[in-house]
Amino acid sequence: MALPLRIKSRWNKDHDHSLEEIAGALAFISWRLAQNKAINLHGEDFIYENDQQRMSVIMEYLIFMLQIMDRLARQELELNDQDREKLIIAVARKQADIIQDNSLDLFGPGDYAQPFFELINQRAGEYAQYRYTDDGPSYPFLRQLGYEIQQIMGNSQENRWVIDQVMDRDGPELDRKIAPAMRDLFE
Repeated sequence: MALPLRIKSRWNKDHDHSLEEIAGALAFISWRLAQNKAINLHGEDFIYENDQQRMSVIMEYLIFMLQIMDRLARQELELNDQDREKLIIAVARKQADIIQDNSLDLFGPGDYAQPFFELINQRAGEYAQYRYTDDGPSYPFLRQLGYEIQQIMGNSQENRWVIDQVMDRDGPELDRKIAPAMRDLFE
């Protein structure tokens, strides 16, 4: 059963916000959504072996949403290449800061941001070949997310259907949440 999650994506005041401020909000929203989906997997009886596995799943969800943000910035918000790049890099940096802080608490001292950046770069090349339309991510786009999470979770009896959960429910729901939040933040 999915846990309800309230996402605040409107600014309190009527003034323009910088790309950096918007990026911070998007990073926080995407972290909350990714964390919620990781918790939901456990609630759907999928089994994590450890916290590292759970954090890896969260990172895959974050990267998936970062790809959606990049597509929306170009296709719908029509940001120029320089502003789009500035926004996406700022979101990724802020996501990495959140991962670093949470990983320090969970796993102790270490550099957790750099491996996340490396994973972003690897996944960017993989996701680049998939379409994103007005209807959301294409089937192969969703399959990429499902495949990556399946690889993390393994093919144990409990986890062998996780790819279906991710492709059919989690990926589309993340798109349905992050896309309007991004639009709202740019209003």
